[in-house]
Amino acid sequence: MNNFAQPLARYAAWRRAGDYVFLSGVIAVDPQAGKIVKGYGDIPSEAAQQIGQTGEFSTDYKEGPILAQSWYVLNSIQRTVESAGGQMSDVFKLVQYFKNLDHFPLYSRVRKQFFPGDPPVSTVVEVSGMLPSSDILIEVEATLWLPLR
Repeated sequence: MNNFAQPLARYAAWRRAGDYVFLSGVIAVDPQAGKIVKGYGDIPSEAAQQIGQTGEFSTDYKEGPILAQSWYVLNSIQRTVESAGGQMSDVFKLVQYFKNLDHFPLYSRVRKQFFPGDPPVSTVVEVSGMLPSSDILIEVEATLWLPLR
């Protein structure tokens, strides 16, 4: 099994062009299981605690979907970057698509865990919907600079 984000359709997860690696947009879906990440229960419990699971139903129910999807997407990007031979510090550009821009502060909290130093340059866009379902709250694409050795 590949250790990178698997596309849901017939396109490449990533492609190298010289010293640059471009990742396709990543959403919080496990295509092998056919499962959309919908909350803390769909990610490892250590990750859920690290990103803010409180144990309070109302808070976790409200924040859990975007926090869990954010973690899943960024973790998938990290695995894909590593499969391409890089590391997260090689990522210099992110494009983040949100179904609801009010989710950005929660996503940003998770993103800081994946980019603890200088964050990549970013574009943030609100969209009306994303494939394959209205349960998808975020999609992120990344570009990294990875000189050929």
